[in-house]
Amino acid sequence: MSAAEPHTQSSCPGKSAKRVFAQMSRASTNCGAAGKNMDGLDKPGHDAARGRGLRILSALALSFILAITGFVGWVYSLGPLPLDEARHVSTTIVDRNGKLLRAYAMADGRWRLPVDAKSSVDPTYLKLLFAYEDQHFYRHNGLDPLALGRAALQLATRGHIVSGGSTISMQLARLMEPRRQRSLYAKLRQMVRAIEIERSMSKEQILDLYLALAPYGGNLEGIRAASIGYLGKEPKRLSLAEAALLVALPQSPETRRLDRHPEAARKARDRVLDRMVEEQVVSADDARHAKAVPVPKLRKPMPILAPHASDTALSTVKDKPVIKLTLDANLQKVLEPLARDRAIALGPNISVGIIVVDNESGDVLARVGSADYFDESRAGQVDMTRAIRSPGSTLKPFIYGLAFEDGFVHPESLIDDRPVRFGSYAPENFDMTFQGTVPVRKALQLSLNVPAIVLLDRVGSSRLASRLRQAGGNLVLPKDEAPGLAMGLGGVGVTLQDLAQLYTGFARLGTTKPLREVMADKDDREPLRLLDQVAAWQVGNVLLGTPPPENAAHNRIAFKTGTSYSYRDAWSVGFDGRMTIGVWVGRPDGAPVPGLIGRVAAAPILFDAFARTGKTLAALPKPPRGTLVASNAKLPLPLKRFRPVGELVRTGREQALHIQFPLNGSRIDVDRSGGQESAAMPVKVAGGVLPMTVMVNGTALGEIDGRRQRLIDPPGPGFARLTVIDATGAADTVVIRIQ
Repeated sequence: MSAAEPHTQSSCPGKSAKRVFAQMSRASTNCGAAGKNMDGLDKPGHDAARGRGLRILSALALSFILAITGFVGWVYSLGPLPLDEARHVSTTIVDRNGKLLRAYAMADGRWRLPVDAKSSVDPTYLKLLFAYEDQHFYRHNGLDPLALGRAALQLATRGHIVSGGSTISMQLARLMEPRRQRSLYAKLRQMVRAIEIERSMSKEQILDLYLALAPYGGNLEGIRAASIGYLGKEPKRLSLAEAALLVALPQSPETRRLDRHPEAARKARDRVLDRMVEEQVVSADDARHAKAVPVPKLRKPMPILAPHASDTALSTVKDKPVIKLTLDANLQKVLEPLARDRAIALGPNISVGIIVVDNESGDVLARVGSADYFDESRAGQVDMTRAIRSPGSTLKPFIYGLAFEDGFVHPESLIDDRPVRFGSYAPENFDMTFQGTVPVRKALQLSLNVPAIVLLDRVGSSRLASRLRQAGGNLVLPKDEAPGLAMGLGGVGVTLQDLAQLYTGFARLGTTKPLREVMADKDDREPLRLLDQVAAWQVGNVLLGTPPPENAAHNRIAFKTGTSYSYRDAWSVGFDGRMTIGVWVGRPDGAPVPGLIGRVAAAPILFDAFARTGKTLAALPKPPRGTLVASNAKLPLPLKRFRPVGELVRTGREQALHIQFPLNGSRIDVDRSGGQESAAMPVKVAGGVLPMTVMVNGTALGEIDGRRQRLIDPPGPGFARLTVIDATGAADTVVIRIQ
């Protein structure tokens, strides 16, 4: 056996010791046979080894497949990204230029404002953010192996965390699915979610969402809410110290809250600056100066500009995170203090409403609904620009406008201001005196009551109400009451915003445009007819000469004041070539305020509001073609002096001129289907001296023939004023309605 042992060991190379000993226990003949036939022994051994290796590989492969399958199943079990919930932000109201007017907290009380990094965030902040949080943000797909390796190396060499390995996408994943405890499972989940985020969103969208969700302590979320809440401004322009502070706070938002732990916040800011110096992002000198800046220690209130307009927009516009209004934040910002200060000066419980409208577009540029939104004693949350109140004398210009349009009176015509009675109604002037015979221009400028009511009687109360409603003025009459003469002195209800819309018709030469306060992609508003161009210009020209309040410039603003019954409401509405401003003063509860007069209480606010717009007053339009600009001496005889209905001009013994057809107040149905000839309307007169001229709405249409009649082409549908003037200047006028 001694000679066989070396042979046995050499005949079984590669075998394990256990297998060799097992073979030695077998019969020597078997071992000898094995020694004679090496191929016979080795082939089964190699097959067994190969099979065992295959089994191991198969087991590994199966384990790998099961692991992958389990991982994939786990990923699917996570469900979709909660993007809808993450994108839910506070509703914000912005002005026509995108400036924040007001924001509303979310249902749970959090402030989370939408962010557009490109347009609303300072580049300095973004540079620090990327350098501190994610240097390869625009190059990775959610995970940054270099950042993870750097963080691990810094932890190993310095013994504490210097920089995190999480990318902005991973941090966004954590914000979307917050976890109270840190663990390997939570980190793995963030990595998976980060890859999903990168695949479903662009880099710009990821950055905007992160900047909206990043926590800053308390109920502040996102860069905008933090910048406004802590710094009192939008993050569009930040100093280096402010940018570094806003980068540092989200790392530990509750322990670095400026209103509770300002010192911890300062130290965190300084560490960010030190890191930026190490990364050579900022210079050491800049960092040193930034460190010297103290950190804020108090929360600042969220801006609340145009609260009434914002509340209305929020209630009417649904499911829109950003609502853009036509308001101008700068103008709103200067008019709100004006209303508050003047209300305080006028006395307790007094409120002030102001509205500013762009004449051309009909856009509301500012709306001050009350003196102070939070002052309960003045009913601050009641929007007095939308409240229905008695307008006093502010409707008089529209009476004169219709009178000018009808052609029976001119601004230089004379009119009597004397006692007059209409049944049981006897109007009186505010000062209980009468001026006698005055020019129509002066009667309107002095707001004399009797001439206005006399003209309204000639124009017609129902016609005035119809025309104002047609132009957008929603007049409110007492229940079951028809328009009457009293409406000329305020016996009707109207809102300040409707009154302002009507007054834009003078500056626009006869048309108004429905007011708009919420910006829309499409503007389909159509102009509404108020007056003809000449009449509108004449009213504006007269109002331009209204005596202004004390210490105010003359002939700069066309305006009218008004005072309602029992001194409950004081009004002043004025316009230049660019905008119209309306002012209301009074008590929201409608209680009388002795001595509250439009000229004294409201007109000074109107002139101050125009001054605070910061713009030079724009000139009113030039007189339209066909405007008669003349002194009283050069006016045609019928226009020299106003005469009530039924009082005809007589110049001798001849029979007085009288229109026999059409009759005054009649309705004329015009059939235009057969052409111009079939649509012609006959005019017949009696008396008077030839030649005679026919005029419709102040426009001459030709002369009456020898038979004292003429066919004329009727105007379009609506009221028309037909006048016939003979050779002596005698005239007769009727008002008809064309259908």
